[in-house]
Parts: sequence; C-alpha cells; structure tokens
Amino acid sequence: MNQANPPDQAANLQRDLSQGAPEKAWGMLGLCARAGQLTSGESGCELAVRGGQAAAILLDGGASPNMLKKFSDACAFRQVPLYTLEAGRLGQAIGKPERMVAALKKGSMAERLLSLLDSQEIEPR
Repeated sequence: MNQANPPDQAANLQRDLSQGAPEKAWGMLGLCARAGQLTSGESGCELAVRGGQAAAILLDGGASPNMLKKFSDACAFRQVPLYTLEAGRLGQAIGKPERMVAALKKGSMAERLLSLLDSQEIEPR
C-alpha cells in the first residue's frame, strides 16, 4: 500500500526554478521532447505520474493555482519531483508554446536533465 509522504519530505521534492535554469537545461529539455522522452499536457502528465512512468514533472510558472495544487499533491503522493519553471519557458523549450505541464519519462535523458536542473543551488519550497 502506497502512503502519502510526510509534509516535510514532500516539500523536498518541489523545486522552484522561476528565477532561471541553466541554458544547457533548456536545450536538453528540447532534446528530450524531440526524442519522445517527454509527455506534455495535463491529462498525459497525470497518467504518467499515476502509472509510475514519470521521473519528474515540469510545471510552467504561468499555470493556474488549481493545476499547481493538482500536480503538487499527485507528485507528493507518488514521490515524483516537481519543478516550477519560469513563466512561458516550458512551451518555448519544447516547441509547444501554450503547454503548462510536462512529464519526463524515466531514463538516462531524464537523469541528465535533472542533474542539470539540480546543479544550481535551489531552495525547496
């Protein structure tokens, strides 16, 4: 039986990158999208988290508070890292301008992108 994380542990899975991410990370994100290692859109990402296929969720800073809560709760329950990015940068990086959420599929590309995102000092929310 899968149990929810304690609040302090769930907070450690959330990262706020709204102040910027390394430029290499944006290029790698686009590469993941072209390689088919990224699922974008609300329903596809929700299925990826529930199915255990998501290495991380990337949420655009312009996403609605309801979407933020929905993915924050789902990621905390499933122990999936949640990254909040600069407003508008997610869609720009993956070539789909209006996308607010994307899920990285588990694998070596996701590991590399996450290491780039975590390479800078980020305070968990």
